Amino acid sequence: MLKHVITSFVLILVIVSCAVTPLGRKQFAFMPPDQLNAMGVEAFQQLKQKTPVETDPSTVNYVLCVSNSIVSVTQSDVKNWEVSVFQDDSANAFALPGGKMGVHTGLLKVAQNQHQLATVLGHEVGHVLASHGNERMSQNFALEQGLGLLSALANVQSEKGKMILGALGLGAQFGILLPYSRLQESEADELGLYLMAQAGFDPRESVTLWQNMSQAGGEQPPEFLSTHPSHNTRISGLQRGMPKALDYYNNAQAQGHRPNCS
Repeated sequence: MLKHVITSFVLILVIVSCAVTPLGRKQFAFMPPDQLNAMGVEAFQQLKQKTPVETDPSTVNYVLCVSNSIVSVTQSDVKNWEVSVFQDDSANAFALPGGKMGVHTGLLKVAQNQHQLATVLGHEVGHVLASHGNERMSQNFALEQGLGLLSALANVQSEKGKMILGALGLGAQFGILLPYSRLQESEADELGLYLMAQAGFDPRESVTLWQNMSQAGGEQPPEFLSTHPSHNTRISGLQRGMPKALDYYNNAQAQGHRPNCS
């Protein structure tokens, strides 16, 4: 009985998993895009209220120059992105559904030129284009529902039952959610590499950027316990995509796409 119910639940999830990323990967994503966009807009407004925003014109204009160049080559309904620079020492950036992007001032110390900054911003835009936020929320929802189903159908009141359910949760975390998140990160790396090259930024600088990140980041957790690939894994993936990216870059240069952000 339990086996049949779980099988039916899994089949329903597979049926609704019909989205495809820009790189052709089938993904499990069923959340309404309009709802996600509204959530992204609301979250961004809250961030701007809680985190100091950089007002130095030269810094803001530099980030906008790079981000606008990236956005201009995207095949997306969202064209008018809102980009804010936050006064935060961490080397980080993020993008949210609804066309919202944040860049921390600490990133500008690690991304040492426009090409390296474009690496990160292209990566973040890649997350949005591939609907990774939708995918993650859908995965979390399905996992919670699946474990809830097991809890309802199995005898988890016993110590052994609670232990098994806990192990299932832990196994799902390390066996599904974390590796899948690493897959999303690698996919965003590749998408970002192509976007920056199409915008006229030198994709070879992406490798230098992650070398800088490695030097600035200190110790990393083991990759199997992390939601992000190791720096070496990222660099290997970028190098695999480099021939295609260089083709995009050479075409962009020939068409006069030569960003000059400083």
